[in-house]
Amino acid sequence: MVIMDTSIIGVALPEMQHDLDFTPEGLSWVFNAYVVAFGGLLLLGGRLSDLFGARRIFATGWAILTAGSLAAGLANNVPVELVGRALQGAGSALIAPAALTLLFTIFGGTPKELTRALALYGAAAPAGGTAGVFLGGLLTQYASWPWVFFINLPLAAVVLAVTPSVMPTGTTRRGSLDLAGAVTVTAGLAAIVFAIVRAPQQGWTSTGTLIAGLGGIALLGLFAAGQARREQPLVRLAIFKTPNLAGANAAQFFLGAAWIPMFFFVNLYLQQVLGLGAFASGAALLPLTLTIMVGMVSVAPRLIARFGPKTMTVAGLATLAGGLVWLSFLRPTGTFWVDVLPATLVTAAGMAMAFIPSLGLALSSVPPQEAGLAAGIVNTNYQIGSAIGLAAMTAVAAAAGAPGVSGLTDGFSAGFLGAASIAAVGALIAVLCLRTPQAAASDQTAGESVAG
Repeated sequence: MVIMDTSIIGVALPEMQHDLDFTPEGLSWVFNAYVVAFGGLLLLGGRLSDLFGARRIFATGWAILTAGSLAAGLANNVPVELVGRALQGAGSALIAPAALTLLFTIFGGTPKELTRALALYGAAAPAGGTAGVFLGGLLTQYASWPWVFFINLPLAAVVLAVTPSVMPTGTTRRGSLDLAGAVTVTAGLAAIVFAIVRAPQQGWTSTGTLIAGLGGIALLGLFAAGQARREQPLVRLAIFKTPNLAGANAAQFFLGAAWIPMFFFVNLYLQQVLGLGAFASGAALLPLTLTIMVGMVSVAPRLIARFGPKTMTVAGLATLAGGLVWLSFLRPTGTFWVDVLPATLVTAAGMAMAFIPSLGLALSSVPPQEAGLAAGIVNTNYQIGSAIGLAAMTAVAAAAGAPGVSGLTDGFSAGFLGAASIAAVGALIAVLCLRTPQAAASDQTAGESVAG
């Protein structure tokens, strides 16, 4: 649902623009309002999950998502539409870390089962993205654009109805919520995401982009300084010294920064160069989606058990880089079967190999009482990486491209090569920073002994 709500609106945007009188520039904020709220509130969502119980925050997130979906569907003007989308993002920011915490609570005691559960969790993302493209096309064509939001209502009702019986209560912790820290970090992250998502249209050196970006960095600096002084901080800064946490989050950051541009440019190539419609483009991406799902659910857990999470994270990022290089050779007169399908299957295999082990390392490296915080951190890194990667590669593609089919293809090729470089850097960082769980555990035990 969290991923579907980012992809389902694409086909509906032209009708929304006509009915609600969006300007061409303002229309992008139907997407951006969701992303800014989601990315900015993830850390708060993780902390709330730890303090008040993952199930309670999970259900609260779904209630907020439902309210936002209803508002967005009923909107008859631009401000109400954007508020509804921001509420959807806020609800998703509670759902995502709480869902990971619940998953870790249920399956964390058995590494094999946890790996398989994370595989199913990871496979839900491409399934949601593809479902969004299909449902967006169907609902817009045969109903109307508000139904891309109303579709959430029955699904949310089912989730809220069954959550009390199928989800564990979870543990709560005594402690205070650092409201000042929550406001500061949320504003800082939201400002940075805001700067990133508007940079391709406004320019990286425009006054608005620089003010938002530098202001966000300053707010995060104030947040870090405040956390170091508090007895019960929103984010315990020492958590980043935990073996594998920083390396796993870096892997997730670079994975998102490479993967999202790939998905974006492939869609554009299919539609703008090969001439496929939005719905047909969604169908063309089904082999990629199925490869990821099968790879995550059936193949990745076995490979992780045999070779270990570090090896698989490195191999996955390297494979993703290779597939992106292959995609850079696409032609203005190309075809889906030759220029797109083989290379995207390679990238899908890389994503399937890298996502699960890096996510598992990030979650398993912290004590259970901080699982929500770890989930919020890893989700934030993936989302921020996705936003930065897409904005940067869009700028690269624009600089290298030109009008016409050949110029567009040149731009996409440059974007794919840039994304391949990002994935390669991620693989290198994983080699340098990640350790096997046994070694990390030994280092942590030794550190505790020294401290004692």
